[in-house]
Amino acid sequence: MRVSRLYTPASLATGKLIELDDDNGHYVRTVLRLKKDDPVILFNGQGGEYLCTVAEAGRKAVLITVEQWSDRSVESPLQVILGLGVSRGDRMDLTVQKAVELGVNHITPLLTERCVVQFKGEKKLQRLLHWQKIVQHAAEQSGRTTLPALPEVEQLQDWVGNQQGLKVFLDPYAETTLTELKPEAMEACPEPSRRVTLLTGPEGGFSDRERDIAKASGFIPVRLGSRILRTETASIAALAAVQLLWGDFGRSDK
Repeated sequence: MRVSRLYTPASLATGKLIELDDDNGHYVRTVLRLKKDDPVILFNGQGGEYLCTVAEAGRKAVLITVEQWSDRSVESPLQVILGLGVSRGDRMDLTVQKAVELGVNHITPLLTERCVVQFKGEKKLQRLLHWQKIVQHAAEQSGRTTLPALPEVEQLQDWVGNQQGLKVFLDPYAETTLTELKPEAMEACPEPSRRVTLLTGPEGGFSDRERDIAKASGFIPVRLGSRILRTETASIAALAAVQLLWGDFGRSDK
């Protein structure tokens, strides 16, 4: 029987009795319909997870008994940072979700010149909380025990200058492909230190000025084949490619 996994921001420790927040409590009681003594897995995004049991599933509270600790990890040896040009609605949601499944460690939503999404009033905070929820649920589904970070929206020109590691940005007009890169410095690093920073644009791509800003900050323009991909397709394809080239895709020791 598959045991459901839930993220909680609560502090977890063996033997502890915790009360789930309203959202998780409703999900356990109403959607999963778990009863007393049913198993559930909890993790708080800091690594590892706990096998737990339902102590109470009432309307007023859902209580969980924290039991066995598991130091399980499905994290890639490659640290992947994603600067993601904000796109509209479902496209952005899909990209965030699949980026988590593909092992990204850090996602920063970026405002670019051709971004068509407008943040007015409380909308910026609402969208950020919405994306963070997508990160949480994708981590639950994919078995991850470390929660990728998704901080506040930044301007592209502010973000690019603070990045490290192998830095690439997706450009359908670039002459170089990912497989042609020779990241000797990264290959020489021990696995936990390997880092790739990907920069991807919104629906309209990057302007010439933004390409110049990225290149001045050390980003290498690369293309993914000879076809022009939609923004969500490009991000997902690039993440899969870097995991195959330098991450855990194709590894047999997992």
